Amino acid sequence: MTQPDRPTPPAASTPGRADEPGQAPARGELLAVLPLRDIVVFPHMIVPLFVGREKSVRALEAVMKEDKQILLVAQKNASQDDPSADDIYRVGTVSTILQLLKLPDGTVKVLVEGGRRARIAGFKETDAYFEAYVEPMPDREGEGKDLEALGRTVVGQFEQYIKLNKKIAPEVLVSLNQIEEPSKLADTVASHLNLKIAEKQELLETQKVGERLERVFGHMESEIGVLQVEKRIRNRVKRQMEKTQREYYLNEQLKAIQKELGEGEDGKDETAELEARIKKTRLSKEARDKAMGELKKLRTMSPMSAEATVVRNYLDWMLS
Repeated sequence: MTQPDRPTPPAASTPGRADEPGQAPARGELLAVLPLRDIVVFPHMIVPLFVGREKSVRALEAVMKEDKQILLVAQKNASQDDPSADDIYRVGTVSTILQLLKLPDGTVKVLVEGGRRARIAGFKETDAYFEAYVEPMPDREGEGKDLEALGRTVVGQFEQYIKLNKKIAPEVLVSLNQIEEPSKLADTVASHLNLKIAEKQELLETQKVGERLERVFGHMESEIGVLQVEKRIRNRVKRQMEKTQREYYLNEQLKAIQKELGEGEDGKDETAELEARIKKTRLSKEARDKAMGELKKLRTMSPMSAEATVVRNYLDWMLS
């Protein structure tokens, strides 16, 4: 799971810094900030997070005593253990803490629900945890009919996507069909796509709903193409394995039958002798390949069958 963590307060020269001598405070709502690893939380998204770093835990404890509102922002580099202001994106999601559970090892499990997009306008100096002044990022709606058509196209494409991606429960499509708001539809689909953090962040930062739907559709097209190739490869490998297993099973059955008939060892000696003769006899490449092919067929036949007699006679003629 995601482990948001300990941010380092930005240096005094960081642009956008507020509450410093000689500077006017930045405008906007003041919120605690929780940097996230490997996840972008979209509006309307409910997700559990595991928090381990001290400053992040303190931030959660502080907001639990107030209005339970916190800004969730993805880190640019998930491997950064001590992120500074420059290590996190400037657009995040103002979210509500639904549940907080302290675990025996000192970490915290928290359930959050994404609320609205917000942009960081400036940071407030604090030693306890990251705080920032945030400005709202309202959706920019387009033409209603265009958005409705785009929404239907996205839902249809998502239906194809979940048929190939077995990690997504079919029930998600049912809930998706009940969403009427184009913005919520785009964010819900985006949260289920297997995209890189930078790609999801780009979707989060896209205020124009129509553009966001188009980008979501484009990402799904690419993902579907990759999933279709993976499916073809899996099916090809499966067929080859089934063929190999079937041949092995039939050969084992044949050996068992030959053993019951007392034919196994004699047949084995005979084919080994024929193989040695093929190797010793001077033959053209075509003739040698033909002889080895006939020998392979002979090994699958009962020595007492008429077909085996025909093949033996043919090989004797070739090697004489």
